[in-house]
Amino acid sequence: MARKLFSQISPTTYAISVWKGRAFRHARDLISGTKYAKTKAAPLPISVYKHSSLIRRKLGNVDMQLQENKAVNLTLTTPQIDGVLIRPGETFSFWKLAGKLTKERGYLPGLTISSGVVSSGTGGGMCQFTNLLHWLCLHSALDIIEHHHHDGMDLFPDFGRQVPFGVGTSIFYNYIDYRVKNNTADTFQFRMYTTETHLCGELLTSTEQEFSYHIAEAERHFERRDGKLFRRGKIYRHTVDKRTGNTVKSELIRENNARVMYSEEYVDPELIV
Repeated sequence: MARKLFSQISPTTYAISVWKGRAFRHARDLISGTKYAKTKAAPLPISVYKHSSLIRRKLGNVDMQLQENKAVNLTLTTPQIDGVLIRPGETFSFWKLAGKLTKERGYLPGLTISSGVVSSGTGGGMCQFTNLLHWLCLHSALDIIEHHHHDGMDLFPDFGRQVPFGVGTSIFYNYIDYRVKNNTADTFQFRMYTTETHLCGELLTSTEQEFSYHIAEAERHFERRDGKLFRRGKIYRHTVDKRTGNTVKSELIRENNARVMYSEEYVDPELIV
């Protein structure tokens, strides 16, 4: 049996570990000299990329009430992010703007994932927010400097998937963050809002961009190993010169190797090798 981590010994040791992680992140931020994005303004003139994601999705046997609660949580968070400018040299930090998701602020229990285990917690479901932010940023010249994958496990069957598996994010207040830095000469801006059915986002900028970016999945398949099923595939980002239409760069940004944790009946048998 594998030796337990300190945080896994008891609820007390878990709380100590969380406190330590938050304290260390706060201390590092204080001495880093990082200039964080915090100013908000009217919409910038040029759209870089926009996308919307369905809020209520069927996720295996997950209680749909958690999806309803997530809708509330997302609606509470959008005003914290909407309109923020990311000026040249600035770093966008999700948690710096969103703050702690507490019951006192109106946040409800939502879906959470920790060490591959599905559970619920106050403010849960916020990964959908950073998933959308990440998808927008992948289509821009912003540099993604902190991004945590839901590594190792494919927890839910595909349900109207629009974004390739493997480009999601994991966050946990405040030391597992999502951060991007603007190393360009242009200013960028997030616009975020919710409708009855969708979380909507758009990345704007002050200047027409020279390049566009396309994300594509290749070699998507499932394979058996030692009686278990794994999801495999590669995610590429292609940089395209908007003037000529030529692809000037292709980079592998993610290689999936995730164990499938749901029933095989939800997997297309033609994709199993």
